[in-house]
Amino acid sequence: MKLIYGGVTAPKGFTANGILCGIKPGRKTWDTALIYSETPCNAAGVFTTNRVKAECVKLTKEHISNGKAQAVIVNSGNANACTGEEGKNSALRMARCAANALNLQEDDVLVCSTGVIGVQLPVHLIENKVSELAAGLSRDGHEAARESILTTDTRYKEAALETVIGGKTVRFGTMAKGSGMIHINMGTMLGFITTDCAISSHMLDKALRESVTVTYNCVSVDGDTSTNDTLLILSNGMAGNEEITEENQDYRDFVSALIELNTIMAKRIAGDGEGAEHLIECQVVGAYSAEAARALAKSVVSSNLVKAAFFGKDANWGRILCALGYSGIDFTPEKTSVTFHSLNGVIQVFKEGVPLLFDEEKAKDILDSAEVDILIEMQDGKGSGFAWGCDLTYDYVKINGDYRT
Repeated sequence: MKLIYGGVTAPKGFTANGILCGIKPGRKTWDTALIYSETPCNAAGVFTTNRVKAECVKLTKEHISNGKAQAVIVNSGNANACTGEEGKNSALRMARCAANALNLQEDDVLVCSTGVIGVQLPVHLIENKVSELAAGLSRDGHEAARESILTTDTRYKEAALETVIGGKTVRFGTMAKGSGMIHINMGTMLGFITTDCAISSHMLDKALRESVTVTYNCVSVDGDTSTNDTLLILSNGMAGNEEITEENQDYRDFVSALIELNTIMAKRIAGDGEGAEHLIECQVVGAYSAEAARALAKSVVSSNLVKAAFFGKDANWGRILCALGYSGIDFTPEKTSVTFHSLNGVIQVFKEGVPLLFDEEKAKDILDSAEVDILIEMQDGKGSGFAWGCDLTYDYVKINGDYRT
C-alpha cells in the first residue's frame, strides 16, 4: 500500500472538473465540481444523523438506494437546506442538468451542496454552466474539483493510494471539505471516494460503514453535526480484480485500504477546524473494548474545556479526566495515566490515578506544536482506539459570528 498523487481521478476511468458559477456573490474561486466515471459504478453512502436534512441529502439517498451511480455534482456557497419545495426542485434540477450533459439517467447522478443554510439555491447559475463543466472533465480535473467544494476551509483535502487486491493493482482516491459544523457519529462533512476495485454494492456499503466507524466518526471540531454531511464512494471495477462479494481476504484488504485513506482525511479535517491552531489526536489503550476506547477518546476531543486548554497551551490534565468521567464508559480512574506527545517532546502528567509534578514550561513547549497527541493508558482490558479534534480559538467565534452576513 502506497500513497500516490491524483485525488478522485487516481483510479482508472474517473475524471473531474471544477468551475465558477457565481453561486455566492463575491466568490472568486471555483464553486461547482463534477466527478464522473466512464463506466457505471456500484455506489454507497453515509449521511448526516441530523433530523434536519438538506434537500440534496434527501435526493442523493433516494438515488443511491439501488446501489448504483456514475456521477456526482457538488456546489459550495449554498447548502440548499431548510428550503422547502423550491429547494427540493433545485436539487432535482442539479441532477437533471448534469445527467443531460453527461447523457445519463437522473438517478445515476448524486447531488451534494454545502454553505449557508436557509437560502434558496440559484440553480439556474449551475444549469447555465453545466455543459462547460462537463466538457472540461479530465484526469487533471481533480485539482479544480478539490477547490470547488471548499467553504471556510483554509486548504484543500485530498489523498490517493495504490494497493494490490486479488492479484490486481487497485487505486483509491478521495477529496473532502470540512472545517466547521463537524461532530462525531455521522458520515463526514462532504467527502467523495473513488476506486477502480470491483466490489458488489452490498459489500461496498458494508466496507464504507466499517471504515467510517474508526475514522470519520471519530472526528469532532465543534460539537455541531451539519444538515448536509455526506460521504459517498463509487467503484467502477476497472482494475479487473474478481468482484468482492463476501468477507474474504480481498474484502479485508479493501477495508484496510479504506481505513488508511479515511484516517488521513479525518486527521486533515480535524486539523483544519475553523480557527484551529492545533490538531489533537487522542489515543486510549487498555480500555475494556475497542468501542469503549473510541468513546472515551471522542469524549476528550469533544470537550470545549479541553479544546480551550490546548489553545492556551495549558497542560490541564484534570479536564481530560473530567471528560473521560462523563463519557458514560466504565473505566478505573485509579489505574489511568495521561501523557502528552509532540515533535517537541514527551511528558507524563498523571500516572495510575496520581498527579505528577512536571515542568510546566516543558509541557507548554510540547503543547505548542501544530500536532499534539494525548495518550491515555488504562488497565481495564485490551481495547484501543483513536479520536481527532482541534483547539478552540478566538477565531472560531469570529468566523461563525457573522458567517451568514
